[in-house]
Amino acid sequence: MAFKLDGKSLPLDVAFKTSNGTHYPANWLRLSTAEQKTAIGITEVADDPVYDSRFYNSSGVAKALDDKTETIDGVEVTTLGVKSLLKTQEKRIASSLLAKYDWYVIRKAETSKAIPTAIKTYRTAVRTACLTRETEIDNCADTAALVTLYGSTEKDKVVTPNMTQYPADPNE
Repeated sequence: MAFKLDGKSLPLDVAFKTSNGTHYPANWLRLSTAEQKTAIGITEVADDPVYDSRFYNSSGVAKALDDKTETIDGVEVTTLGVKSLLKTQEKRIASSLLAKYDWYVIRKAETSKAIPTAIKTYRTAVRTACLTRETEIDNCADTAALVTLYGSTEKDKVVTPNMTQYPADPNE
């Protein structure tokens, strides 16, 4: 909750003065009662909602899920939708997970020395998880489904992500 006095926001832990010149210390808002605040004209207002910028504009309007192609001044322009942006992000994540072990692949190409089985298995699992995550994104019919996909479920105090997870690094 936020506080206002005479239409102006009052940040917590900042000294302020009223229109009649009375000064209040920085901790007054935290220590005073609701009645004390009301008595000098302070009102409580709800904080502005915060929207996940992956899915919503700052005003709370859902972003377009699908790509939009239009012609502007004779030039075809494509604006990527949320799904394309999220899938690109998944590719980047997978790439960064694979990059750590790229040297094994280079060594194999240069010297024919085998890639450890655990590393090969991990790399395959990363690529599979990425493709599965992209499919999960594509299967979302609306913004609410995407928000749910990127969320988690709690049961018996155990939190489980709703989306397929990347495999654990074999060396960590």
